[in-house]
Amino acid sequence: MAAPVTNGQQVNYKGGTAANGPQVNKKGAGAGAGAGAGAGAGAAVGIDGPTNPMVTSLLTDLYQFTMAYAYWKAGKHKERAVFDLYFRRNPFGGEYTVFAGLEECVKLIANFRFTEDDIAFIKATLPSSCEVGFFDYLRGIDCSDLEIHAISEGFVVFPKIPLMRIEGPVAVVQLLETPLVNLINFASLVATNAARHRFVAGKSKLLLEFGLRRAQGPDGGIGASKYCYMGGFDATSNVAAGKLFGIPLRGTHSHAYVSSFLSPDEITEKLLRSCDGSRVCEDFVSLVRTWLRKLKLSHSLGGLFGETNPSELAAFASYALAFPSNFLALVDTYDVMRSGIPNFCAVALALNEFGYKAGGVRLDSGDIAYLSCETRKFFQAVEKEFKVPDFGKTAITASNDLNEETLEILNKQGHEIDAFGIGTHLVTCYAQPALGVVFKLVEINNQPRIKLSEDVSKVSIPCKKRCYRLYGKEGYPLVDLMTGENESPPKAGQRILCRHPFSESKRAYVIPQRVEELMKCYWPGSSRKPREDLPPLNQIREQCIQQLDQMRTDHMRRLNPTPYKVSVSAKLYEFIHFLWLNEAPVGELQ
Repeated sequence: MAAPVTNGQQVNYKGGTAANGPQVNKKGAGAGAGAGAGAGAGAAVGIDGPTNPMVTSLLTDLYQFTMAYAYWKAGKHKERAVFDLYFRRNPFGGEYTVFAGLEECVKLIANFRFTEDDIAFIKATLPSSCEVGFFDYLRGIDCSDLEIHAISEGFVVFPKIPLMRIEGPVAVVQLLETPLVNLINFASLVATNAARHRFVAGKSKLLLEFGLRRAQGPDGGIGASKYCYMGGFDATSNVAAGKLFGIPLRGTHSHAYVSSFLSPDEITEKLLRSCDGSRVCEDFVSLVRTWLRKLKLSHSLGGLFGETNPSELAAFASYALAFPSNFLALVDTYDVMRSGIPNFCAVALALNEFGYKAGGVRLDSGDIAYLSCETRKFFQAVEKEFKVPDFGKTAITASNDLNEETLEILNKQGHEIDAFGIGTHLVTCYAQPALGVVFKLVEINNQPRIKLSEDVSKVSIPCKKRCYRLYGKEGYPLVDLMTGENESPPKAGQRILCRHPFSESKRAYVIPQRVEELMKCYWPGSSRKPREDLPPLNQIREQCIQQLDQMRTDHMRRLNPTPYKVSVSAKLYEFIHFLWLNEAPVGELQ
């Protein structure tokens, strides 16, 4: 087949200069379909299907099928195409993003095929004029001839840099566009949101994801739990996510449990065995009441509260009997300082007498900065009064519609909170509903393609590229650099001209101390390239935390962060602008 032409000229790019004409060769990608992948590709490499059963080959937009038919009708459906998946702007007003969702994309690709039911539905959906041969073509589709390169999941990434490069028959790749964008968009958005909350909260605080009940449906809830954990959260309340992904689970009880009790007399089973099993408390409720009287009679504590709520005391005692080793109480059902905290301490001291250490308290309303400080003072006074080691350090957890801004305000006010339970604002990405991932054709039949726009931010960067991260002498990343596929890679200690893709005046020489290539092959197709393994979630989480730690703090801060530089090589810059001028229509004035 003859090479495509651009304004009458063949345009090939091999990472060379476009000066004095377009004849610059570019090595083509692999051609024919290889054996051994096909419909059994997923099983052959040990990749399960997508976590969400709704992620099927039909999870795409109708126009992907209409384009696939048009490609097939025109005889173009097998032409080799390269698409970049990337985003144009970091979310939440920040200057970084966490890449997530890659594993689910690979699972989709490994299991992509159409059943007879699928084909029957597509046939009924498309116009009746569609030829029957197209549906026979769909029956044979798989991803055996696709090649997928991507940045590792959990990496910190930036606008314009391809997160994934998908290469293969144009009709097949086009059918994958919508599901791949869908799987990356929310995953990366919520992982970034989690990372931002972690940055503001600080490393020492426990972060708990409590968002399932407020998430956008069960699929949104499961995905949010997974990617919040990836982004730096420590645990989730979501039991299904705990089972699916091995995420630690945390939870206490609700206000309903507290208010369901009327009196301690309702507790019929009052026996508690000591932690080591050597002793037995026959009436734990009476012991709790004894400790509450001691608190009231205490010189340092007695004046801080009066009569506490007896039903709350009953609820706490009952919960402690059920979970003596994991007693953590919600203390704001009636009054935090006058009832909740004294009642909790009475139960905690009774447990302590039999060798158990209470887990802590949760604050879910009110001025949590002030209440946490007052609660800490109360705990410290109890430790001093009754000589209970480390009681003053008892954990304080806060919840109640917390978000990134609230955490920052709490830090400025000063607080004694050890853990934050965050839900709605975290899992719904309340501050920004979508990342804006796009999927653009950058090459077909070895010919680079460019998408132009009056909005320069929407101009695509053509051709198959390689991407590098250049590190400075202090260990921080300095710039991400895109080059043509066949350009010589940048080297440590080498002086490299890095250019803004579209602004002539923005350029800098960089002498990196270390160079890291970002994209790896996660689906080799028929290319026989080594395939990167998909690491387990906890390993991706560790990688994400390491990535975030090595970024400069001025790129990470919540307000007025410093933009991170994304550049192209000098040769790629020249080619972008050559192709831009070559493709743009020339106006005519009369």
